[in-house]
Amino acid sequence: MAIPVETFFLDPDAQGTLQAQIQQMIAEGILSGRLAKGERLPSSRRLAAHLGVSRITVTLAYTELQANDYLTARDRSGFFVSQNAPEPPRFAPRHPKQDRIDWSRALGRRFTGGATPEKPQDWSRYPYPFIYGQADPRLFDHANWRHCALRALGQKDFQALTTDYYDQDDPQLIEFIARHTLPRRGILAEPDEILVTMGAQNALWLTAQVLLTQRRTAVVEDPCYHALRDILTQSRCHLTAVPVDHDGLPPGALPERADVIFTTPSHQCPTNATMPLARRKALLARAAEMEALIVEDDYEFEMSFLAAPSPSLKSLDRDGRVIYVGSFSKSIFPGLRLGYLVGPRPFIREARALRASVLRHPPGHIQRTAAYFLGLGHYDSLIRRMSGVLAARREAMEAALAEHGLRVAGRGVFGGSSIWMRASEGADMEAVDHALRVRGVLIEPGAPFFHGEAPPRNFYRLAYSSIPAAKIPAGIALIARELALSRQAGWP
Repeated sequence: MAIPVETFFLDPDAQGTLQAQIQQMIAEGILSGRLAKGERLPSSRRLAAHLGVSRITVTLAYTELQANDYLTARDRSGFFVSQNAPEPPRFAPRHPKQDRIDWSRALGRRFTGGATPEKPQDWSRYPYPFIYGQADPRLFDHANWRHCALRALGQKDFQALTTDYYDQDDPQLIEFIARHTLPRRGILAEPDEILVTMGAQNALWLTAQVLLTQRRTAVVEDPCYHALRDILTQSRCHLTAVPVDHDGLPPGALPERADVIFTTPSHQCPTNATMPLARRKALLARAAEMEALIVEDDYEFEMSFLAAPSPSLKSLDRDGRVIYVGSFSKSIFPGLRLGYLVGPRPFIREARALRASVLRHPPGHIQRTAAYFLGLGHYDSLIRRMSGVLAARREAMEAALAEHGLRVAGRGVFGGSSIWMRASEGADMEAVDHALRVRGVLIEPGAPFFHGEAPPRNFYRLAYSSIPAAKIPAGIALIARELALSRQAGWP
C-alpha cells in the first residue's frame, strides 16, 4: 500500500537541516506505527514537490534511512518501510500534549457512569460463551447475505446506494415491514407511521427525546434493559422503577401518575417473563386512566420456537397510545444496527425530524440489502434454522441446569435465547464471572439490570445463542463448580 504524500508535513519550528527534518519526520512516523512495515513511500520527486525542497534532499534522507534499516529499496519500485525497522521510540513527541482545559467545568452534560456493562470483544475465543446478543457464525446465512449486498450494489439500485434520503427511508424496506413483519404481530400501519432506526436502542433514544421532559415521569420495569435506564437518566425525566413478577409488569403497581411506560411484555428483559393477555388488557386500561403512553419493546418475538407468541400490545391498542419498537439486529446479526419505530403520525413525524438532525437516515445500502434479504425469503429461512438450533440448545441447557441443581429465576414461555438465573443469597456474580473467565466461561452478572444504588448481586443471565449444544453441559458444570467453591469460601 502506498503512503499518501499528503500525510507528510515539515514542522516550521523544527531545528536542523531539511534533510535531518525529513529523516526525523519519517522515522517518527514508523516508530509511532503510523507508517506500517511494507508500505511504499512517495517517490523522491513527489515528496520533494510536496514539501517544497530539492529532490536531492529527499533522496539523501531516504538513503540515510535505508542505511539505518528504517527503509528498504526495491528496483524500479522505490522505497518501502523496512520489515526490520526498529520499534522502540527514539524521539520525544515534537508537540508534547498539555491539556490545560478543566473538563470538570467545560462539560455541559455527562453521559458516562451508566450501568451498561462492557462485554469482551474477544468473546468468541472463550470455549463457553453464555453471553447474550452475539451472532453465531454457524447459523448465519452469510452466502445469501453477501448475494443481497452485491445485488444492492448493482446499477439498478444506484439510487438506493447513493441517494441522500434526508429524513426518509428505503421504500422497499418500509413496504416489507408494513406488509410482512408487522402483520405477524397483528399490527397494521401505513408507511408514514413507520421509521427505520439504527437498532432498537436508537429507537428507544428517539422516543425518550420526543416524549419526555424534565417535568414528565417515565416508568421502567425493575429489572430492565440497562441501556434504556441510562437513556432515561440522561433525559433528566422523573424515573420510577416498578418491580416485575413472574408475569412481567403488574399494572396495579404503577404509580398514580405517569407520562410514558416502557415495557417488554412479550419477553421481559432480562427475566424472560411473558405478560398474559389479561394483564396486557389491564395495562392498556390503566394507561388510559392515567392518560399515559406505552412504549412496547418487542425484541426477540421471532425466537418463539416453543409456541406462537402472544399478541403484541400494539395490536390490542385502540387509542393510539402504544409506540412499538422492533429490531432486525437480534434476529439477523447485532452489527446490522437496524430497527424500526411504529406509532401515530404526529409522533413519527417528530421522531423523523430528530433523526434527520442527528444522522439523517441509516445507510441506504444497508437498508436495501436488508430489504432483499427479507423479501427473498432468506430471513424466514434463517429464523426457521435458528429456531430449531435454539430449541435444541434450550433443551440441553435445561437438562444441565437440572442436573447440577442450579436455580432458574425466569425462562421464556415461547422461546427466546437466554435463561435468567438466581444464585444463593450473598453470592456476588461479578466476582464469580471474573473467576469463570479464567476457566473459559462467560456469563452475564445481573446487577446492572436492577434499579437503585444497591442492586441484588446474586442474579445472572445465561444465553445459549452463541454456544453449541454439545458444549453446554461442560460449561454449566464449570459454573456449578465455581458457585460451590465460592459458597464454601463464604462468598466474596
